[in-house]
Amino acid sequence: MLQVDSLTVAFPVRRSLLHRWTQKGAPQWVKAVDDVSFQVPKGKTVGLVGESGSGKTTIARALVKLQPVTSGSMRFNGREIATLNEAAFKPLRKEIQMVFQDPYGSLNPRLTIGQTLTEPMEIHFPKLSSADRRRKAEDLLRKVGLDPGFLSRRPREFSGGQRQRIGIARALAVEPSFIICDEAVSALDVSIQAQIINLLQDLQEELGLTYLFIGHDLAVVEHISDEILVLHHGRLVESGPAERVCREPKHEYTRNLLAAVPTLG
Repeated sequence: MLQVDSLTVAFPVRRSLLHRWTQKGAPQWVKAVDDVSFQVPKGKTVGLVGESGSGKTTIARALVKLQPVTSGSMRFNGREIATLNEAAFKPLRKEIQMVFQDPYGSLNPRLTIGQTLTEPMEIHFPKLSSADRRRKAEDLLRKVGLDPGFLSRRPREFSGGQRQRIGIARALAVEPSFIICDEAVSALDVSIQAQIINLLQDLQEELGLTYLFIGHDLAVVEHISDEILVLHHGRLVESGPAERVCREPKHEYTRNLLAAVPTLG
């Protein structure tokens, strides 16, 4: 479904509060993502792991066109998306959705839950009546384990786990086939993490979804992923089946990530 080849994303480095270029007006560049290649098969979950600053979120933002790409190719269902402008990419936005890390900052506090869920439908399914949009929003809340009566409430009335369920429902509102989960459980309590992971797996089975699951905790990523990619300083250092990567890591950085996973005792 997704084929990424030699993806590079670089940022200019500026100096001092005056934002002057570092060398006689010429910019220097730092590569947040450096020549990364991978693929995500249809109906599978590929985990992308690495410490903070390794380039995981930059890849996610590049895939949904929130971050310009310096070079490389990104093909979705055979179509090159790296070079598409916003107008050309808009029809694909309902195919590629994202669940964000912060369940508190990713929902507009001024909108009710009903408005949050129906707004994407108004954009991508303009022929739907308001009654149909409301019925679909109620069904989405049921799918993520929430009461349809919550449509009239606002985000401040919900816990972090409930807000993340609403974020998942919002992603599902436009009937996507591919969802990027960017640290979707890292801000939640451990018990709530397990509930959200189980929910994502149930939705994948029911709706035939494909996931790119981004995280830094290998134990969590292993539980949901078919394959795991290990990112370090913007470069892919190891990849393979989830069980093999976690049981027989080949790269020292992967072994360090596994050693950092908390264990009882």
